[in-house]
Amino acid sequence: MRILGISGLHNSEEFKRRELPGLSEREYRVSQGRDSAAALVVDGKIVAAAAEERFTGEKSTGSFPVNAMRDCLDRAGLRLADIDLIGHGFAHEPSELEAGEEYLARRYREVYDPAVQLRWLAEHFPGENFPGENFPGERSPGEGFASRFVPVPHHLAHAASAYYASGFDDCLVLVADGRGETECLTVYTGIGGKLEPLHSVPALHSLGTLYGVFTLYLGFEMALDEYKMMGLASYGDRTRYERHLRQMINLRPGGPEYSIPLLARDGDLLQRETHRGVLAVLEETFGPARIPGGPIEQHHMDIAAAAQGALERCLLHVLRHYRRQTGLRDLCYAGGVALNCTANSLILRSRLFDRVFVPPGAGDDGTAVGAALYLHATRKPETPITPMVMPYWGTSFSSAEIAEHLATRTDCGYRHVPDQEELLADTAAALDRGEVVAWFQGGMEFGPRALGNRSILADPREARMRDHINNLIKKREDFRPFAPVVKEEAAAELFEIRRGRERQYAHMLFTTRTRPEHREHLGAVTHIDGTARVQAVSRAGNPRLWELLTAFGARTGVPALLNTSFNLRGQPIVRTPREAVDTFLRGGLDRLVIGDHVVLPGGSS
Repeated sequence: MRILGISGLHNSEEFKRRELPGLSEREYRVSQGRDSAAALVVDGKIVAAAAEERFTGEKSTGSFPVNAMRDCLDRAGLRLADIDLIGHGFAHEPSELEAGEEYLARRYREVYDPAVQLRWLAEHFPGENFPGENFPGERSPGEGFASRFVPVPHHLAHAASAYYASGFDDCLVLVADGRGETECLTVYTGIGGKLEPLHSVPALHSLGTLYGVFTLYLGFEMALDEYKMMGLASYGDRTRYERHLRQMINLRPGGPEYSIPLLARDGDLLQRETHRGVLAVLEETFGPARIPGGPIEQHHMDIAAAAQGALERCLLHVLRHYRRQTGLRDLCYAGGVALNCTANSLILRSRLFDRVFVPPGAGDDGTAVGAALYLHATRKPETPITPMVMPYWGTSFSSAEIAEHLATRTDCGYRHVPDQEELLADTAAALDRGEVVAWFQGGMEFGPRALGNRSILADPREARMRDHINNLIKKREDFRPFAPVVKEEAAAELFEIRRGRERQYAHMLFTTRTRPEHREHLGAVTHIDGTARVQAVSRAGNPRLWELLTAFGARTGVPALLNTSFNLRGQPIVRTPREAVDTFLRGGLDRLVIGDHVVLPGGSS
């Protein structure tokens, strides 16, 4: 069975701009349906997946993922007509509230209605109605796709993206995000290949929304910069404002329920669309909001720390209850909140669960994968789903294709190094000399983390390398940490990871402490609180990167590197050789290793 999953809600922000003119750019970002993507599942295996932003250049775009869909289909040698089912990671239905509010009713008709997706399919794939489904005469646009198109409830798609990719048989499944259709947190059991809901929390009490509004208050972008607030929290004293946050979140003793009355302060439509009501309460409580780009003061750090603590406290409140009630010893976890590596690590350290799996595409892009996996599991249950290892499901380029592009460049020098041992030794020596290396290999990663195929790599030993990359290359806030990538065999030696649990850290979704005796020579990748967001690389998972780590370790005694995404500020991670070379030159990096070619700036070679 061939199933294509998609995510995103096309024109969601555009609708808001038209209907509510005069808002700030940050307020227009407060809209559902970002991070559109496509994923292809064939006979229970994920064979391709990519986010639309990598094709359009618009970070976290919600545009209909036509480019990602075509890429997935092309790489499998398929047309849309060859696909058995198309799943979409939303299943909105009209509500009484929408019927009584014209703005909401229009938004449903123009953005949320599943029929809208059929119109986009017909527009972007004309003539590809499924075999035997030619519709002469007066028929609705997209009607030819209707029999194969299946809306999958948003949280169910998130849950499926974690459960079916994990390889776990029986487990608890948690989904937490800003909102799905009407809910913001859902707990499922995953038993014997079936997902069954246990509990859900209405969107009015969203942990994801609360964390996002604090992100806005601190001068960052909601639904984009929450990871910045997470990094900032490490500099703060979470006890300073802990009492204020406890008053904002009510936890029910002895049960899983919680409520966030603060969010009800967004009373009218404009406030709900901008969170001005909640922001006003935050200003009354903590003082004026930080101006974007303004100085970051200690009380901003303390507020971030308190919000992070509140998020963790609430997640553990829910999980403890259902761990006791179900007796399930493994956890799968997805949704935008699951990208909070600090909270993930607390869940792991709590020992509530033996194993915790968070998919690399835990955000809304992952619902494309989840929608496809869910449809496979329910329509073809006799065919097992292949658990994922590494999400290198994106576009790849052959050595010949890379060489063809490099031959057109007059703004850089390059050389072909077909001998892998020579290529890796040369790259390791460059890193040891302090060069910052752009690294472009194999298939593009799925999800927001660079996992060693579209990365910028550097020597992790001295803190000044972190400052150099932050200030001169990435041009980002100096409080933000970089992650280490380390050989799986050395992960437990350098970091506080239990031996045998290294693969828990394969996808860079958990933090752990750098061992005190190694912090001195891991200064560029150890955060202010002594933690690191580790990616442990196995030889099987990424052979070339593993060999590079081995070569660097042989030279320096440290089989680890600084790893950050191969992009510049405001840019999605690069996808093509052209983007790689352009970004390499614009960013002022020292060298680009792309496939088995080495690119140097100017005309040098």
